[in-house]
Amino acid sequence: MKVPASVQTAQQNVAAGNLRAIVRNNLQFLLARLEAKRVAVMRISKTTITALLFLLPALAGPACAAQTLSRIGLVLEGAYQQVGTTRIYDGSYRRLSFPGGDIPLERGVCSDVLVRAYRHAGLDLQVLVNQDMSRSFLSYPQLWGLSKPDPNIDHRRVPNLAEFFRRNGTTLPVSTRAGDYTAGDIVTWRLASGVPHIGLVSDRSQSGRPLMIHNIGAGAQVEDVLFTNVITGHYRYDP
Repeated sequence: MKVPASVQTAQQNVAAGNLRAIVRNNLQFLLARLEAKRVAVMRISKTTITALLFLLPALAGPACAAQTLSRIGLVLEGAYQQVGTTRIYDGSYRRLSFPGGDIPLERGVCSDVLVRAYRHAGLDLQVLVNQDMSRSFLSYPQLWGLSKPDPNIDHRRVPNLAEFFRRNGTTLPVSTRAGDYTAGDIVTWRLASGVPHIGLVSDRSQSGRPLMIHNIGAGAQVEDVLFTNVITGHYRYDP
């Protein structure tokens, strides 16, 4: 039986309508799935980012901590690194490169503890002392018969360092109160033999007294010697 054209047209319209409905429903379903995945990804991303930000300091470890040390913290770190490494007391005159000149690390005197510690913090006392002496040579002690600065030895002499810190740092009161001495402070003494000595106040203490990082003959040491000898100077240098 032949189907009339009008009926065929109606059937085609119905079929087309059903197809459009099916396509529309499928598209809506797919869009809903995609949106759900997008939201899930965003949630995962936010959670991951938050976790990474929280864990970043721990993951960075000591390297990150080192970057946050203050200059005095770096000075102290540089001083501690010499303990157990600098073992031989050697104050002999040597020709040094300039800047950055040094004798072998296993050797040194009390002043070398300060020079190496400050170099670790990015300050070269060999250069700084030489520059200051060049500007005002007669302001420095005239004890060695020199007529001009000598970058091989000037920064390794305690009286010169004391004068440099007095001129360029902060001069603090000399006292017998342990609480007056802060980690990173510089102390000079006169030993019983009359020889000048210099050391760095550490951030460690014993019996309420700050320990000193110095080299008095047996290499770099951390010892309870702040009040063992007559204190002649107390300085702070953190430019």
